[in-house]
Amino acid sequence: MTSAGCELDDWDNDDLLLATLEADEIIEARKHEGNTIPVSSVEVPDSFPFPFTPYDIQTDFMKNMYLCLELGKVGIFESPTGTGKSLSIICGALKWLRDFQEKQRKYLETLKSTDSAAVNALTKPSSEKKEPELDWIQEFTVKLEQEALLSKFKIEQENIKKRETKLKELEQVGSKKRKFNAQLDTRFEDLMTDASEDIKRACKEELQALDAELNDSESGAHQDDEEIIVAEYNSEDENDGKAKGSDCEDEEEHITKIYYCSRTHSQLSQFVKEVIKCPYENVRVISLGSRQNMCINPAVRKLSSLNLINDRCLELQQKKSKKKPGCPFYKQELLQTFKDKSLLKVVDIEQLVTTGREMKACPYYGSRLAVPPAEIVALPYNTLLHKSTRDACGIKLTGNVVVIDEAHNLLETINNIHSVEITAAQAIKAHSQLSQYEKKFKSRLTAKNLMYVRQILFVLSHLAAVLGAKVNSSVITQTGGKTEIKLQNLNDFLFEAQLDNMNMFKLLRYCQRSRISKKLHGFVEKYQEAEVKTEDSPCSGVSKFLQEINLLKGKQENTNPQTSAVTSDHQQASYMSSPLMQIESFLEALTNADKDGRIVTHKEAVLSQSTLKFIMLNPAVHFISVLKEAKAVVVAGGTMQPVSEFKHQLFHAAGISPERILEFSCGHVIPGRQLLPLVVTRGPTGVTLDFTYQTRDKPHMVEELGRVITNICNVVPGGVVCFFPSYDYENLIYTYWEKNGTIGKIEAKKKVFREPKKSGFVEQVLSEYSNCIKRCSSWLGSRTGALLMSVVGGKMSEGINFSDDMGRCVVMIGLPYPNINSPELKEKMAYLNSTFPKDEEGRLAGQVHYENLCMKAVNQSIGRAIRHKDDYAAILLLDQRYIKPSIYNKLPSWISQHLDKADNFSKVMQSLPKFFAPFKSTL
Repeated sequence: MTSAGCELDDWDNDDLLLATLEADEIIEARKHEGNTIPVSSVEVPDSFPFPFTPYDIQTDFMKNMYLCLELGKVGIFESPTGTGKSLSIICGALKWLRDFQEKQRKYLETLKSTDSAAVNALTKPSSEKKEPELDWIQEFTVKLEQEALLSKFKIEQENIKKRETKLKELEQVGSKKRKFNAQLDTRFEDLMTDASEDIKRACKEELQALDAELNDSESGAHQDDEEIIVAEYNSEDENDGKAKGSDCEDEEEHITKIYYCSRTHSQLSQFVKEVIKCPYENVRVISLGSRQNMCINPAVRKLSSLNLINDRCLELQQKKSKKKPGCPFYKQELLQTFKDKSLLKVVDIEQLVTTGREMKACPYYGSRLAVPPAEIVALPYNTLLHKSTRDACGIKLTGNVVVIDEAHNLLETINNIHSVEITAAQAIKAHSQLSQYEKKFKSRLTAKNLMYVRQILFVLSHLAAVLGAKVNSSVITQTGGKTEIKLQNLNDFLFEAQLDNMNMFKLLRYCQRSRISKKLHGFVEKYQEAEVKTEDSPCSGVSKFLQEINLLKGKQENTNPQTSAVTSDHQQASYMSSPLMQIESFLEALTNADKDGRIVTHKEAVLSQSTLKFIMLNPAVHFISVLKEAKAVVVAGGTMQPVSEFKHQLFHAAGISPERILEFSCGHVIPGRQLLPLVVTRGPTGVTLDFTYQTRDKPHMVEELGRVITNICNVVPGGVVCFFPSYDYENLIYTYWEKNGTIGKIEAKKKVFREPKKSGFVEQVLSEYSNCIKRCSSWLGSRTGALLMSVVGGKMSEGINFSDDMGRCVVMIGLPYPNINSPELKEKMAYLNSTFPKDEEGRLAGQVHYENLCMKAVNQSIGRAIRHKDDYAAILLLDQRYIKPSIYNKLPSWISQHLDKADNFSKVMQSLPKFFAPFKSTL
């Protein structure tokens, strides 16, 4: 980019224009770096462009969203599922963005057309004494700031014009190309029909040859040793901020944008579809995803592990010679064209992948290039919340807006992303591989590289030793002692492992910049078959460890698939990819502050399954950069209660003042008559419903629960969804009910379905459940629908919509508190107790967290019902503990404000028929 002065040379009276800017305006503009203009006052629109007439709560949502973005606040937004939350987010945020862009344009025009008299008045010499702060140094500083601001606006306007011109050209070229290709295809088919057999055979052979050449280039086989030997490493350059060979080219200027983040690929695709509905023209949207979702190279896509896909992709980028051309889809000209084409209209990831295949251009890298000019960037949690991933994707938050949707589990997600686990098998295997690598290339490695390789070997041996393993013995033959779990602070762990004198920061930097784990993976891949001996003669070191890999593979193949289903993915990750990659992640975790995490040492009788796990306890330390860099941050969800966790553990802990936090919560679009929430404290025979761990398994409680559910099924139409605290408890209940005849009684009215443990069967069960309800609604028989026995935190408690007849009644059995004896939970609670003060009621922060985990799970489960304005349902909370204020106050407001208590079961049996009676005509 040229200097600011050069950029302004073609403007008339630059100095006079710059002088019209007041110093306080420049200071205001500097408060938020990047794409920010001074704002005198906040004007919130009364109306917003919307695809239909919005509900009042949607208008309120958009107004608060606009205010939050304009003032640069941190917002907590709650809008129940079924109230059009996504559309409210999009339309509110886009209205602010378009207004912001218009203000920028007008502001620049004002500067360019300032009255010359006013300019002269400000710039002519004055005999009056200037105020002390506006001396010549400050005036010069102000001028430089003004020049930079004007230059930035001008460059951005020029880039917008260039993009618009290029996009129009692409549209015209695309239209002509489609017509030409259609004509060409027709002509080619006519020619081939009339061609001789010799010509047809020649064409077929040429196509096969081209296909073989493409497959060869994709396979990445036959690497030279040069590609798997680490390059010379100079530690004197460790603080230069960039690794050798990093891309130093000037990047395209980023415009002000909205980063929309959600948990899953399907949620992002749904969001993009909602953007299409919005009445805004020419919105530039791009979606980012993983290589697993976006790669179009068949040789890479066939790899089962995400780590392997990432490795192969990076390897192919390095292979750029005539013999090894690298990935055929990674070509800059094609990527640039893909970038422009992807912004022509709003498309989701699936459509981006289709476009990439048609153009033979990589959608993964092409979409990254589209980030700077995009107005909305849709991306998954991991990409936004992990800083190194964010930087690698070219995500720049400064001056931009971040919206995190489905954020009810944001704290746990941040902690999980930054927690990492390694096994003894991985440590032993990584040590074995790296030892053989060192022996083979010892004479070709520099002294500096050898020193770091040996340091890594030292660390690996000591990590294995902590688990009781020896790195010089086969992982298969080693056995451990009794099962043991121990938690430690980082410093205590490093001291015990004799790693407290190691500079982990320096070692980690070497691993990242030398790419040693990727080199090691290439080494294993190359020599895996070449050096395995089939004869009985003594094996070389390389052959020995590679034979162990093959032996483990064989064991997996010959194992009963049912017994190995749980561990097969884990074993594949351990043995089939380079374990050193996972070790690197663990080393990075060890660089956290001592107070922010813990190490869990878990020793098993099967030594290869013993683990070291770093658990992150402080999510704020990894979210602080998002809060500080972004202009505004919004966390949103259908059920955000309890919000105290967001404020205390995430925002306040990151240094955000209470004044900067904006909270918004709205009711549901349905009227109160369409919802019946009841706390049920007693069963039909008067037994108090108490599903605590101590009483829930007792026969009298299980039998009373059976009577409750049987009675509910007798009077509720359509589908009933019951949520149990765990799979084990659901299984215990079903088994007992099956033996005592309760299941038979229920099936007289409702066919019983059970949530499967395996996710592959979820769709099938849901389909059968839905079809059963539809059949029953059209029959005149005694059966009125179906009962679905689900599990809190299972496949059906989040992301599944039980709308209309699929969820006329949701029953929550007990309070799904997590296992209080979990070492990780205990440590988390202890950390919170020592870090945060007691609440207003005098309860410890750990106790509040424990309760919050439970209530967030409850809110997600009961939120599966009521999915649109015409829906209606009953919500029954079975447990006397739900009447406690600390419990029901954490329910969503749209439920708690209508919550009623049934002291006896007869009230339940009177309320349910009365509630459903007005809707009989719609059944």
